[in-house]
Formats: sequence, structure tokens, C-alpha cells
Amino acid sequence: MWGYQIELPVRPRQTRRQLRRSGFDSRDTATSELRHARSLLELADGDTDLAAQIGDLLHACRPGTPLPDRDAVAARVRAGVPASVPTTTGEYLTAWLAGRRGLAEKTVRGYSDHIRQYLIPHLGTIPIQSLRTSHIEAMFTAIALKQDEIRAARASTDPHIRAMVKGVRPMGASSMQRLYATVRKALNDAVIRSKLIPSNPALGVELPSGKRPRARVWTAKAVQHWQVTGNRPSPVMVWMPEQAGRFLDHAERHDIALYAMFLLILHRGLRRGEACGLRDHDVDLDAGYLTVVEQITTVGYTPIVRPVKSDAGDRTVPLGPKTITALRAYLDIRRRWQHVNGNQWPYTGRFFVRPDGNAWHPQTISDRFDRLVTKASLPPVRLHDLRHCAATYLRHGGADMKEVQETLGHSTIGLTSDTYTTVILELERGSADAVADLIPRDKRAA
Repeated sequence: MWGYQIELPVRPRQTRRQLRRSGFDSRDTATSELRHARSLLELADGDTDLAAQIGDLLHACRPGTPLPDRDAVAARVRAGVPASVPTTTGEYLTAWLAGRRGLAEKTVRGYSDHIRQYLIPHLGTIPIQSLRTSHIEAMFTAIALKQDEIRAARASTDPHIRAMVKGVRPMGASSMQRLYATVRKALNDAVIRSKLIPSNPALGVELPSGKRPRARVWTAKAVQHWQVTGNRPSPVMVWMPEQAGRFLDHAERHDIALYAMFLLILHRGLRRGEACGLRDHDVDLDAGYLTVVEQITTVGYTPIVRPVKSDAGDRTVPLGPKTITALRAYLDIRRRWQHVNGNQWPYTGRFFVRPDGNAWHPQTISDRFDRLVTKASLPPVRLHDLRHCAATYLRHGGADMKEVQETLGHSTIGLTSDTYTTVILELERGSADAVADLIPRDKRAA
């Protein structure tokens, strides 16, 4: 067995100290590590305080653990960061999140969940100066394998296995991309702001595209396939117009409190939070338009009032006669609720409220929507998919792409085109033979 020892720099009034390492299989291995230790001490270049810091760093190394990476320590020296304070990736991420300012609460919650659930468990103990692309790739590989296990368990024929993952949603490609965006941003700041590392190891990571899924239509054949297998053709599904009509009829009979909101979302493509956030003075039924300015979203389960997502989202939406009629009927019902509640009625200023006058919780709206869809025996769509329905019906009703974009409040027409204008196959059937009809044929041909 081979070993080495080397004197370490000390501060005033410190006693003599050494770095002693043993248990090496060969003289060459021991000599190589001794050179590594000396190369670290040489980074001080005559600076006694810096030499003492590097001595502290070496003295803290436990037997059997590798010495600090020279390039990482050199980067700290160049940045003026204390060389003797090894920062783990977990410590850095915690401090980074605590130091972020001016972020929306939902963004902070997203960062916090990513750091707590994924980044610290997988990367937290690695010194940030030693973090490499391979570590981050290994994290995403491990997460992907776990998601495959969840999907397999959900598809199992064993009810006990399915019960183990009940309520657990596997991460899709877009969720992976959001996690990647968090770690990339945090490490960019470690390079540019904190100067802890010379380059961002996340930049070399490649993930499957988080491309938005294409909307698909609940045609008769798609419904039949779903009834047999339970599988949807796409995560984003659009009802045929007659299916949307069946839903509205059912909602009008069984949930009059939310019927008008569902109708408005389906007719005009509002987001859930935008419908919840509508104020009385945002809706002008005499003039025939409403203004989208605020939204009520959730952070965890806590409702948050905030401005709409973007400048494009802050918009004026025209209303048609049928929509206006339904909203007027809703206001009559609301006045009756108010009369029943009397002095207990709270004046929230919101257009859509519960029968007791309080604002709706966004999740309550989604839950009641899902129950209505099930009770109406309709193929499943998400509440957000009513936006897809509205966009598709607008487009096939003759609206151009720009009108669809402005109605929905999209920032770019490309987003509108890529996501919300799936062809309704049944509505196009009438034009399917348009080209064939133009081509004359010999009727005598067999």
C-alpha cells in the first residue's frame, strides 16, 4: 500500500496541519494524487489568504473521497468566490430559488416543485463545481424509467397494481421540458450571476420534443374505439358540434349555476381562469362584447387573482345574440340568488359566482364539468378542450385564422394554426368530392 503527506497552508494562530492519504494500490496512483493536491495549492499564486482557503478545502476531504476538481476550484478563484466553501447543487438550488424576485407565484411554485421533487433527490449531493452533463442526463433517464413504470402499472390487468398508482400522473414530454427549463435557468445563473461554474452542463442535454399534441376529433369511429379500449386518440380531443350541443343541453338541465359559463367558454374560447376572473364591468351585454383582463388561477389549491397571461390575452371579445341571451338569463338567475341571500350576499364584483355569491374555485368548475360529461355519456374531453372546440368551430364556420387568434388571445398566429384548428372530418365530407366533381368522366365506363 502506498500513501503521501503534504503540509497545508495555515492562517495566523492556526497550528500546523497536513493532508495525509494512504491505501493506494501503486506508487504511481499516490504520486498522481499528490501532484493534484499541489496543483490546487499552486492556484493561490502567493495569496496567503487564498492558500489557507485551499488548505481548508483539502483538509476537509475525507479519506477515500476524491480531491476537489482543479478546474472547478480555479473557476471559483477567478470569480472571487471563497474556494474553501464547497457548494452542493442542492444548496445552490435552494439559495437560488430564495433569491429570485419578481416572479409570479405559479412560476415560483413550479420551480419549487421541480427542485424539491426531482433536482435535489437526483443531483443535490453533487458539488455544483463537479456537476456534469452526464449527471443531468442520468437524472432524466431515471425519471423516464420511473414514468414508464407508472404507465405500465396503470395499464396492468391486476387491480392491486393499478391501485398503487391511482391518482399518479406520469410526466409527459412537455413536463420534462419544463423541468429541463428550470435546471437550465438555475445553472445559467450559476455561470452568469454567481460565477460558481465556468459553463452550463445542462446545455448538452437532449430530450424528446415537448411539442403540443395535435387535437383530434371525436368521430363516430373514434368514439367506438374508445368505448372498446378506453383509449383516447389524443390527449387533446374536440367534440363534434352535435356532441357539444348534447353537453350544453345536459348542463342546462342539471347544473344551471355553471351552464352559462360553460356555454361562454364553448362559444368564445375563454380559458377557465379568464371565465372565473370576469368582472361585472368587463361584460357589456347591451354593446355585445366582453373584455378579458383578469384571471383566477391556482397555486397548489390556493386561488390567485392576476392579470391575463400576455398582452394578446388582454382582449375584447364580441358576443353573438345566442350567447347574449344565455348570459342575460344567467343574470336573472343570479338576481334571484341575491334576493334569497339578502344581506348575506357578498359583493365580489365577479360576473360568474356561486349561488351564495362567492367566487368559484377554478378546480370546482373542472370537477363539475367532468361529472357532467360522464353523466351525459359523452366521450371525455377536458374543460380546456372547449377552447379547442370553439377555435375549430370558428374556423370551419368561416372565420379566418387572424380572427381565431384574436378571439382566443394567442400571441402568435402560428400557435393558433398548430394547436387549435384541427379539421372536423365530418364537416369536410361535403367537399371531399370537390375535385372529382370537376373532372368529367365517360358515364359509359364500367
